Amino acid sequence: MAKTAKFVRNEVVDKATQLYWKKGFHATSMRNLQDEIDMRPGSIYAAFGNKDGLFKEALRNYTDMGIAQLQQYQQMHGSPLKALSEFVKAQVIDTQDSAPNGICMLSKTIAELTDDNQELIDITRGHLREIASEFVNLIEKSQELGELDNKHSAEDLANHLQVQIAGLRTFAKINNDKSLLNRMIENIFIHYPFNGQ
Repeated sequence: MAKTAKFVRNEVVDKATQLYWKKGFHATSMRNLQDEIDMRPGSIYAAFGNKDGLFKEALRNYTDMGIAQLQQYQQMHGSPLKALSEFVKAQVIDTQDSAPNGICMLSKTIAELTDDNQELIDITRGHLREIASEFVNLIEKSQELGELDNKHSAEDLANHLQVQIAGLRTFAKINNDKSLLNRMIENIFIHYPFNGQ
């Protein structure tokens, strides 16, 4: 029975993640959640505490999905740099057609929330740092393999990459030319600072 309950909870969190990602925290009402996850308000409060509690689990779920995707690309490609490149393409290009929103849910949350939601902002920042840490690990592996030199720190390159992803995802909302987006992503890894010039 416990296993079934856990499966149902994961399914509920997945659905809530998609809804929050599509609409944002404030635009998602309890009625929206009730309709999407097929739970009555009392059950939502009993399982998650409140709307914030479910949102926290959705943020964790979204972050875990991103990290799992990055790890999948690591397994598929012998090159850490290639894994990063493929991850960026998935984040920028694939989300335009296959995700509720082309903008990163974490970035969207940071942009949307105010000081009234400081706890959620802090949690979201922590998740962004987790993803940056995964970037750092891959960049360090790439430097060890000689794909990248050590002229720039892995942390600086990871920060640069996060900025590029955020900018490209916004740009893709305006211009969804996939060949152009592919070239722009490839250029990230060809030009400064990744080329060490």
